[in-house]
Order: sequence, then C-alpha cells, then structure tokens
Amino acid sequence: MTVQSTISVGNISPSLSLDFNGSKVSARRLELLVAISRENSINGAAKSLGMTYKGAWEAVEAMNNLAGVPLVTAHQGGRGGGGAELTAAGLRLVEEMGRIAALQAQFFSVLEKDTGLGNSFELLKRIGVNTSARNAFRGVVENVQRGAVNAEVTLRLASGEILHAMVTLESVRSLDLLPGKAVFALIDASWVILTTADENARVSARNRLCGTVSRIECGSVNTEVLLDLGNGVTLAAIITDESRKMLGLVVGSRACVLIKSSHIILGVD
Repeated sequence: MTVQSTISVGNISPSLSLDFNGSKVSARRLELLVAISRENSINGAAKSLGMTYKGAWEAVEAMNNLAGVPLVTAHQGGRGGGGAELTAAGLRLVEEMGRIAALQAQFFSVLEKDTGLGNSFELLKRIGVNTSARNAFRGVVENVQRGAVNAEVTLRLASGEILHAMVTLESVRSLDLLPGKAVFALIDASWVILTTADENARVSARNRLCGTVSRIECGSVNTEVLLDLGNGVTLAAIITDESRKMLGLVVGSRACVLIKSSHIILGVD
C-alpha cells in the first residue's frame, strides 16, 4: 500500500513549522516524513531534500525513539539502499500535518476544540526535541527510590525496556519526577559500552539492554553501531573499529549495551 493512496502529500507545506509552549518542531523532520511517504525510500527522500543518507537515517531513528511508537519502518540493502514506509501512526501524523497546515491561521483555537488532533500533535512535540546527545528516548517513570543525596529513577521505554537513572534529589523535585510522569532520557553514544549477547555475563553497570544490530557506520577510527531494541526503538554506540572487529559485529548480530545509571540525563517537556 502506498502513501499516495491514503493521503495527498501535495497538501503539506514544506515550510510548515510549529512552536508550542516552547517545544520546537523541526520543519526539516516534517519534510523528511513527507519525502519518505513520497519516495518509499530513505535514500530517495534524503536526495530529494539535499540531505545525507546518514543524516536522514539519524533523523528517522530519533523520530521513532522520541515518538514512543514507530513512525517509519525501513529495511536496508538492495538497489537504492533499501525501502522505507510510514507506519499507521506515521501516515496518520502526516495526514494530520496537512490539516494543521490548512488550519494554521486559526490553529490554537481549533486545537482546543478538535480532539482528533490530540495524539498526533503530541507526537509532533515529541519528535521536535533538539539535543546533541545521539540517543534520546521517551519513557514513563515507574518508580523513584530516594536516598540521602541522590535518587534512582526507574523508567520504562516504548520498547518495554527498563532504564535506571541516578539523579540528585534536587532534580527529582525540580522535574517533579513521580510514577506515571512522562520523561525523556538522553544518553551520549560515547558513554555506551557494547558487548556480545552473553546471557550469563555478570556486570556492575545498572543498565543492560539487548537487541539486534541494525546498522553499522564505519569511520577511519571510530564506528557507530545501531542496536534495534524492538518496537522501533534504536540505540547508538560509538566504539573503535578494532573493537567492532574483535566483537565480530555485523548487521543482524545479537548484542547488548551497558549504561551506567549516572550517565543518563533526564528531562521533561
């Protein structure tokens, strides 16, 4: 099924951008979604927008992680670098972007009355988060364990994975961290330790997440490895190319990442 049969991408204005309560939605990310719906390919979408293939992939991964549900599904390989398509949530989002563009002049008054825009507008706020950290995830606080100085915050990601973050008590108060609170977690790719998927391994790191290697970007010194955690959530790790070879990692390999709880930064909208 093609996107064209479901929506009219010609109704989407490339210049569409929104700023809602300080949450800036990148117009470039909106353009990329529309281009993917038109080209059915991340490579084709990137070329049509003058983006690099790597930059487009990173934008897709960021949107999938921040949305909490996959917006784009893609597979690599084959002529043209593989194919891609919007999920039902992605299709719905792009369709409603057209509605938002048409109603832009009266947007705020319409938003209050048209509850049909609610879910997709929330997704727009999520994927518009700008950060220098390679990994940004949406989650919900499940527990806050307070200590004398710090607190361990447990949150569940859209993939179902659990993350434990160590923050100060002042951060708990200022961010109003309570069970049920929606938060985002930032993790620098250089802080992530990559290992083989040894189920019997015993480690001191508080967080251990396992998945399948979905993409490898090799550089002259360092290599970026993308791990698919499920449900459209991916995590990036930066390691040396020598380490990648030593671990025998290729696309499709099972692997795990180790993350110290103190290396996770929490934020709220």
